[in-house]
Amino acid sequence: MYNVKSRKAEEFICHEEILETLDYAASQAKDRARVKEIIEKARTGKGLHHREAAILLECAFEDLNEEIFALAEEIKERFYGNRIVMFAPLYLSNYCVNGCVYCPYHLKNKHIARKKLSQEEIRREVMALQDMGHKRLALETGEDPVNSPIEYVLESIKTIYDVKHKNGAIRRVNVNIAATTVENYRKLAEAGIGTYILFQETYHKESYEALHPTGPKHNYKYHTEAMDRAMEGGIDDVGLGVLFGLERFKYEFTGLLMHAEHLEETFGVGPHTLSVPRIRHADDIDADAFKNGIDDETFAKIVACIRIAVPYTGMIISTRESQSCREKVLKLGVSQISGGSRTSVGGYVLPELDENKSEQFDVSDKRTLDEIVKWLMEMGHIPSFCTACYREGRTGDRFMMLLKSGQIINCCHPNALITLKEYLMDYASEETRILGEKMIEKEVHKITNPRVKERAIQNLMETGAGKRDFRF
Repeated sequence: MYNVKSRKAEEFICHEEILETLDYAASQAKDRARVKEIIEKARTGKGLHHREAAILLECAFEDLNEEIFALAEEIKERFYGNRIVMFAPLYLSNYCVNGCVYCPYHLKNKHIARKKLSQEEIRREVMALQDMGHKRLALETGEDPVNSPIEYVLESIKTIYDVKHKNGAIRRVNVNIAATTVENYRKLAEAGIGTYILFQETYHKESYEALHPTGPKHNYKYHTEAMDRAMEGGIDDVGLGVLFGLERFKYEFTGLLMHAEHLEETFGVGPHTLSVPRIRHADDIDADAFKNGIDDETFAKIVACIRIAVPYTGMIISTRESQSCREKVLKLGVSQISGGSRTSVGGYVLPELDENKSEQFDVSDKRTLDEIVKWLMEMGHIPSFCTACYREGRTGDRFMMLLKSGQIINCCHPNALITLKEYLMDYASEETRILGEKMIEKEVHKITNPRVKERAIQNLMETGAGKRDFRF
């Protein structure tokens, strides 16, 4: 039944193909020469087939695993440099009609505080995020056709973009809402969203249906085919993800790569991002009750193998993970992280009221955005608040073409420095500002194109003088 170009969920994510892949990988991973062959193929930076990637994930040779981790670092540096894009989630509503057993928003949870933000409350949340320094948001809402219809989401997007507070502005709104119709995806595209994000949760159909016993999300086929409809609706930047801990991680890893291959083969462009969340405790949810949890070492191996298999795709890690875990996987493949996040509705303005009542999950990394920006720079990463590609029309296959050719560095590196300069001037603590100025002075000289370098230096000077929103 497996057909990577099929538009049917059970054919492009074929259960039998995943099982055969896992058996194949278990056998092939015992052959050192075979593993070494795949590593050498991966050095070209052109990615791997899901079966080849599964072999690397299965590999138990310690010295070859060291090569896998080293290669992941090399590929991350080659395509994304030392830039780390910053974002924050914004929860609009936690009303939900689904029965997802791993999420506290499930319909039967009667003691969680239910809330839906008004447009004025959204403005206040956005201003609070702008006061931190954020330029990029991920809009989140439960699935509820009464409390969170598409009209509410569209109005909220307009509100977010319209808020101009001091020097702040949200320049990119990514959207993580439930699977919907081609017509509604077209509306989201027309509203100017960045990336449409939808986690599969699990690719194992039987487990998926058991974990989603009630509500529209129970429909595995409709959910799994959502990205196809999003592409048809004109959204060419989409983000995939699974919730590790619900099913066996090797199964999910293979399904995730198969989904990426399907989008590449069917639409000519793979996912813009891949997310790798792990299940966490939350109100009415005991993460220990799920028996497929993975330790930090396994998690790091997954990140490394994803980066090798899909070198062009951004990878996201949230504040679900601890500082130490995030530090380890940043160099292995992660290119976007959240900072200063609140996972409750209205939590940026009134965290003391909602923090323990309406969180979607426990936040492990509770540091402020400024603390995270400083920490990144101390490790040699450039915190980037850039949104230029989306605003310049460099999305979908146009973005991927620039990334694969290596030309994206002429945009991303100077844009990262300019947006960091904005952050330092408007929001940073004095200690962070001093560290950041030193980083910019060092990094600007890495720009190899003379014209780009000259213009970047000029833009940095004008930013320091008070002007804003320069971009390549």
